[in-house]
Amino acid sequence: MIPLNRRLSVCICAAGLALFSTACRNTAAGFQRDADDNTRKAAMKAGEAAEKASEVTAVAARNATEAAEAAAQTVNVKTALLADKRVTASGIDVDTDRSSRTVILKGHVPNQEQKAIAEQITIDRAPGYHVRNELTIGN
Repeated sequence: MIPLNRRLSVCICAAGLALFSTACRNTAAGFQRDADDNTRKAAMKAGEAAEKASEVTAVAARNATEAAEAAAQTVNVKTALLADKRVTASGIDVDTDRSSRTVILKGHVPNQEQKAIAEQITIDRAPGYHVRNELTIGN
C-alpha cells in the first residue's frame, strides 16, 4: 500500500501538471490570436498601400498620356505648317498647353495673310484644341 503523503504528492503533482498544461494551451491560443490580428492588420495595410500605389500609377499614366498627346499635337501642327508652301514656317514656334488643350503659335511671319493661314492650318490639324495665335508680322 502507498503511504498517504505519497498519494497526496502524486495528486498534487497531477493537478499542477494539469494547470500548467491548461496555462500553456491558453498562452498558445493567445499567441495565435495575436498573430492572427497582426496578420489581418498587415494585410489591411498592404491593401491600402497597393490601392494608393494604383492611384498614383493611374495619375502618372494619365499625365504621361496627356503629355505625349500634346507633344504629338505640336509635331503634327509644325509639320503641317512646314509642308504648306503658302506659309514661311521657319519663324513659327508651336507650343501645346496640355492642361488647357491650347496650341500656341509664336514667332513671326512676313504678312497678315500668312498669319491667318497659319492659324487656319492649326485649327484644321488640332481638332479639339483651342488656338492662340501670337504670331507677329515682320522679320
